[in-house]
Amino acid sequence: MLYAIVGEDVPNSLEKRLASRPAHLARLTELDAAGRLVLGGPCPAIDSPDPGPAGFSGSLIVAEFDSLVAAQAWADADPYVAAGVYGRVTVRPFRQVFPKS
Repeated sequence: MLYAIVGEDVPNSLEKRLASRPAHLARLTELDAAGRLVLGGPCPAIDSPDPGPAGFSGSLIVAEFDSLVAAQAWADADPYVAAGVYGRVTVRPFRQVFPKS
């Protein structure tokens, strides 16, 4: 089943985000290589694809996991959580309607 993982950045977390980004992306690359990643990316803090020093307000990942428990465990182990980038992470079941797969 698919799960939506929404991480919400704490204020002024850009430096921590940039420092832990390689490890964060490595985990997403593993999901992608396994064919389990539907989409993933950051949410700019301002209305711009490159927010510069304004940074990001969070991230969205939609991926396949065996269960909600497995998705939550994966999200809890994210380097952004360990680095203090995310102040809150929400994991919810997700049913993709569009685009049709």
